Amino acid sequence: MPEYIAPGVYIEETSFRAKAIEGVSTSTAAFVGPCRFGPVDGEPSLLTSYSEFEQIYGGLDKLYFEGQDATHNYVAHAVRAFFEEGGSRLYVARIYLPTDDSDGIARWDSSDALPDDAETNPIKLRARYPGAAGEFSVTFTINPGQNLLGIDRYSNPKLGKAKEGDVIWAQTKKEASGASLTSGQFYRVQYQNGVLQLVKNNDAATTNVIAMDSLERAHLPTVTVKTSAMGRLGQERVWDDLVFDPSQSNSLCSVFAAESAGRLPASQIPLVFEANEMSGEEIAHVLTRLGNIDDGSPINLHLDSAKDLARSARVHLSGGSDGRRPGSLQYRGGQLNSGASSGLLSLEQIEDISIVAAPGSTHSFTRVKDAAAHAESITREVISHCERMRDRVAVLDSIEGSVTREVLDFRRTFDSSWAALYFPWVRIMDPITNKKIVNPPSGHICGIYARTDTERGVHKAPANEVIRLATGFETGVTKRQQEVLNPEGINCLRSIRGRGYRVWGARTISSDPEWKYVNVRRYFAYLERSIDAGTRWAVFENNGETLWNNVKSTVESFLYNEWKQGRMMGTAPDEAYFVRCDRTTMTQNDLDNGRMICLIGVAPLKPAEFVIFRIGQKTSDSVS
Repeated sequence: MPEYIAPGVYIEETSFRAKAIEGVSTSTAAFVGPCRFGPVDGEPSLLTSYSEFEQIYGGLDKLYFEGQDATHNYVAHAVRAFFEEGGSRLYVARIYLPTDDSDGIARWDSSDALPDDAETNPIKLRARYPGAAGEFSVTFTINPGQNLLGIDRYSNPKLGKAKEGDVIWAQTKKEASGASLTSGQFYRVQYQNGVLQLVKNNDAATTNVIAMDSLERAHLPTVTVKTSAMGRLGQERVWDDLVFDPSQSNSLCSVFAAESAGRLPASQIPLVFEANEMSGEEIAHVLTRLGNIDDGSPINLHLDSAKDLARSARVHLSGGSDGRRPGSLQYRGGQLNSGASSGLLSLEQIEDISIVAAPGSTHSFTRVKDAAAHAESITREVISHCERMRDRVAVLDSIEGSVTREVLDFRRTFDSSWAALYFPWVRIMDPITNKKIVNPPSGHICGIYARTDTERGVHKAPANEVIRLATGFETGVTKRQQEVLNPEGINCLRSIRGRGYRVWGARTISSDPEWKYVNVRRYFAYLERSIDAGTRWAVFENNGETLWNNVKSTVESFLYNEWKQGRMMGTAPDEAYFVRCDRTTMTQNDLDNGRMICLIGVAPLKPAEFVIFRIGQKTSDSVS
């Protein structure tokens, strides 16, 4: 209560309505699996388009696991399918299993390119993340910039715009008088007793200071770095106007530092530049000794009175590897020494995820022993994750190449209301090869989940929906086959004459009839998350009738709006839901232990899975 001490008029704000509950989003998905590039630990970044995925995780090119034939990049294809089918928000948790003799990170070392270089600390480049896609090329273009040399009002030489630590390319009058235009050296700007100097470390003990009045010209060079595209459909990336001085924020060492300012900036910069505490002029010296793209000569700056010519050198990172095929341990993930988590564990801190899939985890490799058991163990990890979180459902793939008996055997090893299984795999056009390939259905189905949620609502069964990217299926499912598969909770994808390729099932893999349908499970998860988020204000409030009535009113208002939108059964609110929060739902022991219990009942809508029309003959004079 405010205190009223001095006489006057006091105005207070108060509320005469119950607090509102806002429905949470249900269309955000998460994929777990191997990719060509990208981070393998920490909380994944939110993706809103396939191009964002491509920038961070590489393109659609195939993966080459050790000891395996080349395989399609199923996670990348699933991401593309997700956005094409109508999804808009996606997290990707990349997993990676290195080989026994390599960490899979592509590298380049200047000591290999310059074996006669006397530099004690060579420049090292490496891909930020493991993967064969890390074997990209890097082009360094040194731009001389304008001549900074001028004179002050006392006719003394000066350098405009030069500051402490800048690396200057300078040419003395003696050097300029020679026949070669490649003469000149790199110096570092420093101030001694307020006087600007250009210095150069000749060795560990000797520092050369150049006299300002001996200069013919002085330039402040910058560097442009360009990395080649990671994949045939990728894009080159360019960073302009970088400098050599490691202490500056726009230097090579800072922009391409191993430890970036954040996960998202780091994930979009695929290169790490390591100069081992070299000075700026030493870095410039090494880079200018690399072979010119045009003729292989060193890329010392060529300057004449007419034009300043930039020179470029290109290096190629090598040694990248896609590692080995990940197993259930990698999909499960764990806590790393850095404190970051990986795999499914990295998704546990993200609250807005509602759909989870592991595209390609059931791909049957010909050289993998017990491929079915391998797929089963990964599938079990995904189901366990969803059951543990209790706010998301798993979209499961059948094993590639399965027939009716095999998919039935696979299905019967699981029982969960938090997962749905889809069969068969979807045939699509591969943008890389322009040939048809089979793709796991989970990416398409997750996109259809998101599309249905957006267009109709989470209460609508995500079935009888067109699969936009499909050109067919791995195997055709007939009505007779579906009569065997559907009762077991296997959702079939079928070609319906005149209606295209559609999802023709909406069941979970649960044996509990209450949770038979996917939309019922997802709708209750939506209600639980929304009520949880919308009533957190009640924590630590006084546990009495006032609080109980406020909570009841808040929940009833939310459920009434749900019923008005046609998301529940019943012609009246009393038939659709009830909310009780009073002495009948709590004992004195509950009150003594700080528990407030609210009992909520909801009548959900279930899909019209079997539409039956009964038709009989009648005579013209019969009564209807």
